[in-house]
Amino acid sequence: MKINQYLDSTYLKTPKQSGLTEEQSLQQVKELTEEAMTYHFKEVMIRPNYVKLIKDYLVSKNSDVLVGTVIGFHEGTYSLEDKLKEANQAILDGVDELDYVINYEAYKKGELALVEQEFLAGTKLGLDFGKTVKWIIEIAALTDAKIADLTSQIWKWAQANFEEKDFSKIFVKSSTGFYITEGGKPNGATFEGVKIMLDNAGKLPVKAAGGVKTPADAEKMISMGIQRIGTSSAKALLGEGEAEAGY
Repeated sequence: MKINQYLDSTYLKTPKQSGLTEEQSLQQVKELTEEAMTYHFKEVMIRPNYVKLIKDYLVSKNSDVLVGTVIGFHEGTYSLEDKLKEANQAILDGVDELDYVINYEAYKKGELALVEQEFLAGTKLGLDFGKTVKWIIEIAALTDAKIADLTSQIWKWAQANFEEKDFSKIFVKSSTGFYITEGGKPNGATFEGVKIMLDNAGKLPVKAAGGVKTPADAEKMISMGIQRIGTSSAKALLGEGEAEAGY
C-alpha cells in the first residue's frame, strides 16, 4: 500500500501558537516541503500566507507535490465574504486545494440555509478554477447524529448543484486539529467518526485529519475507504520516526 500518496503533510500553527518567530515558522514550512518532495507525499497543507512562496518553489523544482491551504481556519465562523476573499487570494497565489472550515456553529444552531450558501459559493469558486475543495466539519464538535446529518447534507447539496464529474473534487474532511475537547477526548479523526462520514458522503471522498498516528492506523483508514489523511506526522505513517502530539 502506497500510503505516501494519501498524505497531506500539514503545518498550520501560527508563530504565536508554536512559540516560534516568523522566520522559524517559515523554516518549518520549508522543511515540511522538502520532506514532502523527498517522500513523494500528495500535498503540503499550509497557512495561506505561505502559499505563493511554496508553490513557486515547488514549480521551480518540477515537483508534483500539491499545495493546499485552509480557509476560515480554524473556527469556521468567518463571514462568507471573508472566506471567499481568502480563497480568491489563495487561488491567485497558485494553491491547488482549498480546505474550508464549514460554519459548524451555525449548523448546530439550525442555520442550514447559511451553511448551504457557504458550501455552494465556496465549492463553485474552487471548481471554477479547477481546484479541489474540502469541507472540514469538525467532528469533535458534533454528535454522531449531527456528523451523519451534516455529511449527508453536503452530499445532497453537491448532487443538486454540481455535476458528477465534480464529485471527486469535493471532499468532506473530519477536523481542523485545533478544536479544544473536554476530558481528553480526541479532537481529530476517529475510526467511528470517519465511518459515519463514509456512510453518509455518497460519492464524495472523505479526508481523515488528525489522530492518525501509526502506519497501521493509516492502513486501516485507507482500507475503510478514505482518500486522504491530513497529518503533521507524515513520516511516522511511513514507519519512520515518532508521531507528534496533536494533529
